Amino acid sequence: MILSLTLFMAVSCKDSFFDINENPNLPTDESVTPQLLMPMVLNATAKKMAIDYDFAAFWSGYWARGSSFGPSHPLENYDINSSYQVSHWVNGNTNDVNPAISWYDILMDTKTMENKGRESGELFYVGVAKVIKSIGYMYLVDMYNNVPYSQALDLQSYIAPAYDKGQDIYNDLLVQLDSARMIFADGNLEVSTVAGNADIMFGGDLTMWRKLVNTQALKLLVHQSEVLGGVPTAHLDHIATDGSGFIMAGESAEVQPGYGANEYQLNPVYGTYIADHNGSLIDDFNRASNWMLDRYRDNNDIRYQYVFHKAVAPVDGIEYQGNDFGQENEQNVSSSSESRVAGPGIVSGPTDPLWLFTSVESLFLQAEATQRGWLTGVSAESAYRAAVRESFNWLGVPNAESVADTYMANEDIANWAANSNKIELIINQKHLALPNVNNFEAWVDYRRLGYPSDVPLSIDASVENRKIPLRLSYPQNEYNYNAANVEAEGTINPQTSRIFWDID
Repeated sequence: MILSLTLFMAVSCKDSFFDINENPNLPTDESVTPQLLMPMVLNATAKKMAIDYDFAAFWSGYWARGSSFGPSHPLENYDINSSYQVSHWVNGNTNDVNPAISWYDILMDTKTMENKGRESGELFYVGVAKVIKSIGYMYLVDMYNNVPYSQALDLQSYIAPAYDKGQDIYNDLLVQLDSARMIFADGNLEVSTVAGNADIMFGGDLTMWRKLVNTQALKLLVHQSEVLGGVPTAHLDHIATDGSGFIMAGESAEVQPGYGANEYQLNPVYGTYIADHNGSLIDDFNRASNWMLDRYRDNNDIRYQYVFHKAVAPVDGIEYQGNDFGQENEQNVSSSSESRVAGPGIVSGPTDPLWLFTSVESLFLQAEATQRGWLTGVSAESAYRAAVRESFNWLGVPNAESVADTYMANEDIANWAANSNKIELIINQKHLALPNVNNFEAWVDYRRLGYPSDVPLSIDASVENRKIPLRLSYPQNEYNYNAANVEAEGTINPQTSRIFWDID
């Protein structure tokens, strides 16, 4: 667990070292300070968002299985049960180089940081905790709908926490962000040097924290676009009154705890999809999908060369080759002939910083909100064009803006005037901008809006009549240890049970 590691790091010797009634290596509550917790919380949050949502990449049409492997169920036949993807709720194997840390574990550490910051009067930590809380619980709701929230982290009072409605959780997360915004905007707030050093994302820059608050609030609102029943004026007014705006071009929220080329120090994306600390290539399983590669190449979109890697051993000179999701194994074909995920535009080396919220996603959220009439100041077309340009920039495409402008001018798939449904255009282009950047957000957009409308279903022979899942099943641990509360949620079917914002 993260907290266990933090506690270990926080150990200090005491005068009572030889007291046989006290273990000198057992850290006390006093030794766990918010500045020790914050870098671990930020890193764990970014890491989880970046590498723990492979399934969403497959279901969103981005990836396919490498040919060196046989069928993978339930990933490829959508027959989801309570044993699938449980590490989002409970910790996975912590002995791995990249252990699967659950959201609830991260959120417990976040709560501890918040409590410690409040006790010491260091409200900066409280504000940061509220932001991370809004992200972690948003992901949980977006996977499971109703989840333990108000009672979830109070182990003293609720060993078996009740479930809160997904809508109610979203509503309270917006309130939490309002509180964080007020903390960061307080002219009397002091960020100590220690706190600034512990902030491995913004270095204590309060303006950037306010921008992240506003962008995360917008994301919560956009996710609910189909159920809000109108313009969320009150929340938008809070954002406008703050005056800091959103995360803009070149302002991605990235963590850098000191990634290096040594074992256990690699950038998590690099160490999961590219190579280990010895430089040996890893991950033969995840490969580009043919559908995604064609979506780029058929529209003269060079980004596929930055989103994906060339094949290690191309066949017939084809450097970028994919698979069909769920396809049968082909004899004499191996993963080495197929394009790897996490291309050079995603991560260039083991020391790269790791994004938590990219400028690309932020600009696409703004474009959608502007088209919906929620934001003013620029036209929806201008907001859309800025988002597409930023995707090319973020990936490191040479002459990014001119290349992006040519793409938007000449390709119907990206041309503003050629598309009557502007929301569909924005989401389709957002989908093209997010492979390996935020696979989960693409799954969210598909479920809430149905775009892109042609995301391919798995061709696995055992799919039968199942479709891309609408949610995950509650993990078996809940049925074992919190049976009354989870069973009160009724029968859950990932094929038919929807997240509250998914109304179609």
